[in-house]
Amino acid sequence: MKNTYFTLVVLLISTACFGQKQVSLFNGKDFTGWHIDVPAMDNKPDAKSPFIIREGKIVSLASPQGHIITDAAYENYELDVTYRFSAKPGNCGVLVHCSTPRVLYKMFPKSIECQMMHENAGDFWCIGEDIVTPNMEERRGPKADWGVTEGKERRVKNLTDNSEKPLGQWNTMKVECQGNKITVWLNGDLVNEGIATASKGQIALQAEGSEVEFKEVLLTKIKQ
Repeated sequence: MKNTYFTLVVLLISTACFGQKQVSLFNGKDFTGWHIDVPAMDNKPDAKSPFIIREGKIVSLASPQGHIITDAAYENYELDVTYRFSAKPGNCGVLVHCSTPRVLYKMFPKSIECQMMHENAGDFWCIGEDIVTPNMEERRGPKADWGVTEGKERRVKNLTDNSEKPLGQWNTMKVECQGNKITVWLNGDLVNEGIATASKGQIALQAEGSEVEFKEVLLTKIKQ
């Protein structure tokens, strides 16, 4: 009995010290905790939303373009997003450190995008915020062209090829936001990392280019 009690105490202490609680940002039933920002719906409140729930998953229908954004802001966390292009390959992304709405092309919130576009997953895109990465000029182009607004070179190419699963299979993107550092893995491969100009904000998923299913959106706080 004493040994059992001692083991239980050790387990509880270990969990308190090292365990991190992973929570789902999506309840599988409705969009509680999220709001939808789609410019094309501003004057058409009855317009069909590009975000629906289907078989317990968030589905981005791609059009009209916009974002589904968490109501809450987050900092120091790991985000695990399981997704797939269910119909045809295309474009989508998860945005972190979101703040001011519609700062780019009157649609994109100020943020750093972690690209999910087929064959380009893991790229960073700067949207009002900036990020510094290793091999910056090699992966972003001439420094004179860099910027975070329309017409500037906002893309920082990812570090790997062939990290995506074949079309139709599920991919898992892990985004670690710790202070100003953002690190991205795709299916276990390190695909990008850098130091951003923001350290906290909301999280968003895109409707942009092709139908995408999101099976899981899981967040784990990182203790400081």
